[in-house]
Amino acid sequence: MGKKILITGANSYIGTSVEEWLGKYPEWYEIETIDMVDNTWRRKDFSGYHVIFHVAGIAHKKVKDTSSRMWDKYYNVNTQLAFETARKAKEAGVGQFIFMSSMSIYGNVEHITFDTIPCPQSFYGDSKWRAEQKLAELSDAAFRIAILRPPMVFGKGAKGNYPILSKLSKKTIIFPKVENRRSMIYIENLCEFIRLIIDNNEAGVFFPQDENWINTTDMVRKIATVSNHRIWFTEILVPCIHLGNMLPGKIGTMCKKAFGSCYYDLEMSDYKGRYRLYDLETAIERTERQL
Repeated sequence: MGKKILITGANSYIGTSVEEWLGKYPEWYEIETIDMVDNTWRRKDFSGYHVIFHVAGIAHKKVKDTSSRMWDKYYNVNTQLAFETARKAKEAGVGQFIFMSSMSIYGNVEHITFDTIPCPQSFYGDSKWRAEQKLAELSDAAFRIAILRPPMVFGKGAKGNYPILSKLSKKTIIFPKVENRRSMIYIENLCEFIRLIIDNNEAGVFFPQDENWINTTDMVRKIATVSNHRIWFTEILVPCIHLGNMLPGKIGTMCKKAFGSCYYDLEMSDYKGRYRLYDLETAIERTERQL
């Protein structure tokens, strides 16, 4: 039997996707998932597992409640729970701990390089960044911690901007022609990256992303093509985008997410193993076929 892997966090999109992906290789991986909602996980014996893949957490979303109570909720789940799980894993002799962090730790920075200092602007990003710092206290030669900071993940079942763009691409007849750059990663490419991280027993910070940056207009064009829908792309609507970016509240936030830029340097995501199994066009075809 191959490596025993425990996924801490049931029903998460990435955790479930990784479980299905690794399930294709039953001779290499033995996978189990545990729910972290209550304290029953504390009675779980972690000994015997080679890898803990920690995905439990409160997802990124717009939070209207800025009270200390809401901050405590994010901190307790995204920071403290991650640390306590890792400490338990280390005490049990687990060799590798993989933590799903996020690009959100960089806040509103558009162009991210190796030298960019994290500056989170949300409860989510801040709680993930604090978790990374606490996990660093546990890392040593015998307990290898791999931190992943992926950008937006898209694919079958994913939430976020992609489902919105997908619906829009199949209904609208006119769309802004914009020039922006966004780092994204297709879910199956991310799953393969995680598989390689496990196989190579990696430690450190990683920035998986697809081979090229995504342009919103180009993505909409590809979705429309796959869906046999014709759209007219024009620069006439670009001033409306600029205006939308300046608006407060939900509209401004949505405009920035859809048409703004947020990207890693491409070389940050190079890896010795091939994990980008699908290019953008193929990823969209697979996603749309499965929606």
